[in-house]
Amino acid sequence: MFKTKAKPTIILAATTLVLTSAVAFGLKTNAQSTYQAEQDSPQYDAPYKVHAQNLTPVTASVTQPAQNDDSILLKLAANDLHSQVAYVYDVDTGEVLYEKNHYLVRPIASITKLMTAMVVLDAQQDLDEMLEITREDIDTLKHTRSRLSIGSKLSRRDLLLLALMSSENRAASALGRNYPGGLPAFVRAMNEKAHALGMRYTLFVEPTGLSSENLSTAPDLAKMLQAAAEYSLIQQFSTNKDYTVSPKPGQQLRYVNTNRLVANKDWQIQVSKTGFINEAGRCLVLNTQLDNRNVAIVLLNAYGRYSGMGDANRIRQAYQSQPALVAAR
Repeated sequence: MFKTKAKPTIILAATTLVLTSAVAFGLKTNAQSTYQAEQDSPQYDAPYKVHAQNLTPVTASVTQPAQNDDSILLKLAANDLHSQVAYVYDVDTGEVLYEKNHYLVRPIASITKLMTAMVVLDAQQDLDEMLEITREDIDTLKHTRSRLSIGSKLSRRDLLLLALMSSENRAASALGRNYPGGLPAFVRAMNEKAHALGMRYTLFVEPTGLSSENLSTAPDLAKMLQAAAEYSLIQQFSTNKDYTVSPKPGQQLRYVNTNRLVANKDWQIQVSKTGFINEAGRCLVLNTQLDNRNVAIVLLNAYGRYSGMGDANRIRQAYQSQPALVAAR
């Protein structure tokens, strides 16, 4: 059983395998925990009390699937990549071109914001409505800083852009807080959207990605990428190179994209999102083109600030170095 101090717990019978996966593969949680194998229903710690009712069951295999190297189309050694999890998926044909530890359930950090954006856009709220940053948007979990001070006012459109392009956490929080029904309803909608997309091993507890309890797998994130690519604003905002906002009178703040690859002429990126918290490592997802293929690339738990982007470049170079693979399309 997972034991936590001074935090409410929610018992989710169906999360047994997810959490045993987390223990088996070194997934860190915010709680100091010990596991008892004989317990059928481990307790699941929710870092945000307000989101407790939104937790939905997820399951995942704790057994590593047999790896058939002949089935991997993209020939790239696992130790060539700095990411613990890597997944390359042909969006048009459904072929998996490359996979590494794709079955792991991992914290996804700010990759979460792609789902946040879809839920906001699905609600068809007024994108020109001005929203205010309040104390409720301060990060009390990781204590990260933000350039959007209390009292800043921006349109819902600009907050959405900053959340996607620059991974602005207070922007994402304000978007969720101003959803009909507030944060509890927003997080419920995130999980319902994930279920509708067939993301079977995914769980959201808040809209920013600061919580390590936002969990998913590489194949699930590939599905989310495909869905996000259907929103023209997500395509536009997630690949903007820079943007300037005026959250207070006389104040000008310039933001840049957290993914340097969007400014690289060698890449044709339709959707992009980066993420980082200590538990998740460096994360990067891309919906892009590798020569004549439309692909989703998912990279999780890389070490080093730019290692995810380096892995993306290594994947592209490996693809281009295999003429037979390129010719197959």
